[in-house]
Amino acid sequence: MTLTAAAPEGLDIVVSTMASDAHTWNLVFLQLLLEELGHRVTNLGACVPDDLIVDHCRRARPDLIVLSSVNGHGRLDGQRVIDRLRAVPELAATPTVIGGKLGISDEADAQAGRALREAGFDEVFTGMGAIERFRAYLAERTSAVAA
Repeated sequence: MTLTAAAPEGLDIVVSTMASDAHTWNLVFLQLLLEELGHRVTNLGACVPDDLIVDHCRRARPDLIVLSSVNGHGRLDGQRVIDRLRAVPELAATPTVIGGKLGISDEADAQAGRALREAGFDEVFTGMGAIERFRAYLAERTSAVAA
């Protein structure tokens, strides 16, 4: 994998897990992927309290917020975090996505995806092909910001 410096047209992206998720490998993977694609990444790490996510994003005003979950509690944590983010006027329209293991089964992930989109996430990435769909989403976002 070759890492390149972020291009000026790259996005400012915040990557994080949520309060109950201690996994970090997913965040490292996402950070490396995003940086390779030319984006600037702030990785908040694992077990991040809701207040920290909201406060950091309020100050940083990122182009995109990416939340990742591996522990199967993503639906519950995601619902709570998106409610908090959307309640902040400066973040109400900030594109925010979530992905990973959102429930304890593929069926639970599908149900969680629908519920989380309705709750205010712009997109939900789970299951086979999630990374390819995420890359396509990023390409669209980058084109929209550059235009």
